Amino acid sequence: MKVAMIGAGYVGLVSGACFADFGHEVVCVDMVESKIEALRKGEIPIYEPGLDVLVNGNRFAGRLSFTTDIAEAVKGAEAVFIAVGTPTRRGDGHADLTYVYAAARDIAKAMTGYTVVVTKSTVPVGTADEVEAIIRAERPDAEFSVASNPEFLREGAAIDDFKRPDRVVVGVEDDRARDVMRALYRPLFLNETPIVFTSRRTSELIKYAANAFLATKITFINEIADLCEKVGANVQDVSRGIGLDGRIGKKFLHAGPGYGGSCFPKDTIALVRTAQQFGAPVRIVETVVDVNTQRKLHMVDKIEAACGGSVKGKTVAVLGLTFKPETDDMRDAPSLDIVPGLIEKGATVRAHDPQGVKEAKHLLPASVIYCDGPYEAAKDADAVVIVTEWNAYRALDLARVKKTLKNPVMIDLRNIYDPAEMAKQGIAYSSIGR
Repeated sequence: MKVAMIGAGYVGLVSGACFADFGHEVVCVDMVESKIEALRKGEIPIYEPGLDVLVNGNRFAGRLSFTTDIAEAVKGAEAVFIAVGTPTRRGDGHADLTYVYAAARDIAKAMTGYTVVVTKSTVPVGTADEVEAIIRAERPDAEFSVASNPEFLREGAAIDDFKRPDRVVVGVEDDRARDVMRALYRPLFLNETPIVFTSRRTSELIKYAANAFLATKITFINEIADLCEKVGANVQDVSRGIGLDGRIGKKFLHAGPGYGGSCFPKDTIALVRTAQQFGAPVRIVETVVDVNTQRKLHMVDKIEAACGGSVKGKTVAVLGLTFKPETDDMRDAPSLDIVPGLIEKGATVRAHDPQGVKEAKHLLPASVIYCDGPYEAAKDADAVVIVTEWNAYRALDLARVKKTLKNPVMIDLRNIYDPAEMAKQGIAYSSIGR
C-alpha cells in the first residue's frame, strides 16, 4: 500500500519508518528542505534509540523515501497521514491547528482516486470533521474519507510502542475507510493487538483523556510525596503499595520534579480549554495543570534548602536536562524552570546531559556552563542535582562524587539512590518523598 506521511517530525518519522517496515511504500514529506536532505543521506534529526537503523534499513530497501513535494507524495497514495505539529496556541491555550488545516488543503489539491486522510497529530474533538469540510470545499468531486488515528508513542521507546502497542485506536465513519486502516495495520492484527474502532470524535477524545489521566497519576503521587516528607513516610513504598492494586497499576507512580515533554503539558491544557468551550469543565485536569507548574518552581526551593537555605554565590551541578532519559527533547522539561530559577537566585550552574545539550543551549540562559560528563560538572561544585534519570547517572562512583564536590551535597529529584547508602558515603542527601 502506498502511504504519504505529511510531517517528518517525531511522530511522522517514527510512524513512517514503522509502516515501511510493515512492507508499505512510504513517502515522508516535510517543508524544511535541510531536514529532508539530511534524511536522504541517512542522518536522523532526532534522537530515538533504534530509529537510525530502522529508517536507513527501509530507505536502502526502497520502501521509505523523503521529499518536500507534497503533491508528488500524495499522488496515488491510498492513505495520507497528517502528522504535523499542534503546539499550544498563544493567548488561549487551545491547540494551534494551522499546520493541520494547511496540510488538508494541500492534500485536497493532490489527491488522485479514493484516499483515506488520517489525522495522526494530536487534535481536539471535531478536527477530523473540519479536515473533511476543508477537503470537500477544495475538491467537491473528490472520493475520500477522513479517519482519526492518534499516536501513543513514548519518547525513548517509540518503535516498540508502534510495533507492539497496548492498543491501536482508529476513528472512522464508513466501512471503506475501516478496511483501508485494517490493511495498514494488518501485521498488528496478526499479532492479536487490540484494534479499537470508534467514531472520529471518540478517537480524538481518547488521546486527550489518556494523556490527562497519566498526567493526573504523576501529579497525584508528587503531592503524596510532599505529604510523605511531612509525616515521615516513604513515597516509593506508598507507590508500590497502591500500584500492586490491579485497579490502580504501578506505572506513572514515580515521584519527581513534575511532568514535561511534547505531550502532557500541551494536551492537558488543550483538554481544559476544549472542556471549557463546551461547557463541561474538567476540574481535576485544571488542578493537575496548576499543581505541575508550581511543582517545577518548588524544586528550586528544595535545592536551596538542601544547600543551607541559599544558593547565592554557590556552584550547582545539574545532571540531566531533557524531560526524560533516552530522548533529546527539551520541551517543557523541568530543567527549563529549575536552571533559570537557580541562576536567578545567584547560583552558577554547571550542567551535563547525554543528548540534550544542543537544544538546551537555545533554551537555557547563556551563563550555563556545559560539561562533558557528570564528574566534570560536579568538580568543585557546592551541590549536585539529578534532574533526569539517565542510566549514566544511576551508577555514579559515589566516593569520586564526594571527592569531586566542594561540599558533599546531592539533591536527587528522581529517587535513584538509596538514602542509607548515601549516608554511609558521607553525602548529605535529599530526595523526593523520603
